Amino acid sequence: MIGIIGGSGLEDPKLLHNVRGVKIKTPFGKHTPIKKGKINGIEVAVLSRHGYKHEHSPTAVPYKANMWALKKLGCKAIIATSACGSLKEEIKPNTFSLPSQFLDRTHHRDQSYTEHGKVLHISMAEPFSAELRKILLKKCKELGYACTAETTVVTIEGPRFSTKAESKFYRLLECDLINMTTVPEVCLAKEIEIPYQVINLVTDYDCWREGTAPVSFEKVMKVMRENAEKVKKLIVETLPEIDEEFR
Repeated sequence: MIGIIGGSGLEDPKLLHNVRGVKIKTPFGKHTPIKKGKINGIEVAVLSRHGYKHEHSPTAVPYKANMWALKKLGCKAIIATSACGSLKEEIKPNTFSLPSQFLDRTHHRDQSYTEHGKVLHISMAEPFSAELRKILLKKCKELGYACTAETTVVTIEGPRFSTKAESKFYRLLECDLINMTTVPEVCLAKEIEIPYQVINLVTDYDCWREGTAPVSFEKVMKVMRENAEKVKKLIVETLPEIDEEFR
């Protein structure tokens, strides 16, 4: 089974066959909605990160319950989708990016399943899956999608967007992208040994770029809607190769 986080319309019954909602008991409370089914004969679990009505803020997403539930369902790899801002002129809105590194600027999120008396020290040198990234990048090129890879995404706490000073600071740190959800998802996936790769859809230039209107929630959602079909096509067409790679 392949886990897909973010939704992006992939729970559409025309696309997802034999669909049913599932609820998994976790030690970390309730997870956000998960629908299980098949896409082109491949078993998938589609998790809506923020809930169907976008009711969970980036900090309030039940990340630990979500990742635990996907593990219990038997997911052998996870593809996540996320809107992001660009911190580089050459990474333009309406393009995809596949990061290989992250910078954590969150402050209130539990990033580990470590418990008292059982401390887990996990290497995070290579947090994302090189195998998934390779498959996704190849398919982007085949589909003619503009895509960058081996980028660095900085995850901020949210739900507010950055100040201009913060945005320019992240540029000085040579970050390429900025979003609000990759941490702690990637950390938890690494800890429970599920290969994970996020597909960042670039929606804006954050607020560092002079002469360009700063990012807004409305702008982000507009670009996400405009690119939803491209995201779905990318995931659907990579599933057979991902299934084969992680079988």
